[in-house]
Amino acid sequence: MAEQISLSAEVPFELGGKRLDQILAQLFPDYSRSRIKTWILDDMVQINGETLNIPREKLMGGEQVKIEAQIEEQREYEAQNIPLNIVYEDDDILVVNKPVGLVVHPGAGNPDGTLLNALLYRYPEIKNVPRAGIVHRLDKDTSGLMVVAKTIPAQTYLVANLQARVNFTREYEAICIGTMTGGGMVDEPISRHPTKRTHMAVVLDGKPAVTHFRVAEKYRAHTRLRLRLETGRTHQIRVHMAHLGHSLIGDLVYSGRPRPPKKATTELSDVLKTFKRQALHAVMLTLEHPITGEIMSWDAPIPDDMVKLTLALREDTKLNPQKDF
Repeated sequence: MAEQISLSAEVPFELGGKRLDQILAQLFPDYSRSRIKTWILDDMVQINGETLNIPREKLMGGEQVKIEAQIEEQREYEAQNIPLNIVYEDDDILVVNKPVGLVVHPGAGNPDGTLLNALLYRYPEIKNVPRAGIVHRLDKDTSGLMVVAKTIPAQTYLVANLQARVNFTREYEAICIGTMTGGGMVDEPISRHPTKRTHMAVVLDGKPAVTHFRVAEKYRAHTRLRLRLETGRTHQIRVHMAHLGHSLIGDLVYSGRPRPPKKATTELSDVLKTFKRQALHAVMLTLEHPITGEIMSWDAPIPDDMVKLTLALREDTKLNPQKDF
C-alpha cells in the first residue's frame, strides 16, 4: 500500500520571488527536491486552493500551500544476516567499510545477498527510508567506505550535499597500468557506451564528470594514485583512467587481464595473474553530519590484496631500476 502524505504551510514573505519547487523544498526539507517536483507535475500541489503544476512558477509570499500526495511502498527485499564492517554509527547515519564482492543494491543477476539486504536485517526500521538509506554506491569489486542514512531527513540532507558538491568528499586509492608523470584532473562527460550497454564511456553528450588525481608512488610500469571524486558517475574513476590510457590493474571491463612487464619478478607475475578485481579502494570519506552539522571524516585501511600488490610492485621496481617494458 502507498503511504498518504498531507502537508500544509503558509509561504513566508521572505521567500517571495522564488520558484515553487524551491519554496516547497525549503518548507518541507524531509523530502527531496526531485520528489517534490514529481508531486508538482502530478497535480498534487495546491496554492490557495488551486492546483499549480509548474515547478518554475514564482510565488509572492503569503500563499497557502497544500500537498496531498502518496509515497509508493518500496519493493519488499529480504532481510539477510550478512556481516557488515561498521566503522561508525549513531542515530542518524552509519559508515561501512564495504568488502570486495559485495553488491550494494539488488538488481539483475544479484536479487539478494547485497548490502541493502544486510541493512534490512540489522536495522529493520530502515525499510522506511528510500533505498534502505543508501546515499551513494561502490562497484561490486571496489572496496571501501560508504555512508548510509538511517532516516529520511538524514538521507535527504546527505543526497543534497552530494549533488551540490558541498561538504561531501570521497577519496580513493588506485593502482593503474603505466607510469604517470604527475597528477591532474579529468573533466570528461560519461554516459552508457554506445554499443556495449553494460559499459560506460566518455561520451560527448554524457553527464558531467570530474575526477582529480595525484601520483602517490611510481613503479617501473605502474602508478599508485590518490583520487578525489567531484561527481559520482557509474564507473567514473575506471572510465576516466581508461580514457587517459592508464586503466586500473585488474579491471577486466576496461583494460583486460593484467600482463606483467618484461623481466618482472616471479612474485609480481603471480600477484598480477591472480588479481581478480580492479585495484580501487574508497580510502577516505568526509561529510557534514546531517543533523549536528559537524564535519566528520573516516579512513579505511588499504585491503590486503592491494597491500600485497603494492609490495610486489616496489620489489620489482627495486630489482629492475631501468624501465624495461
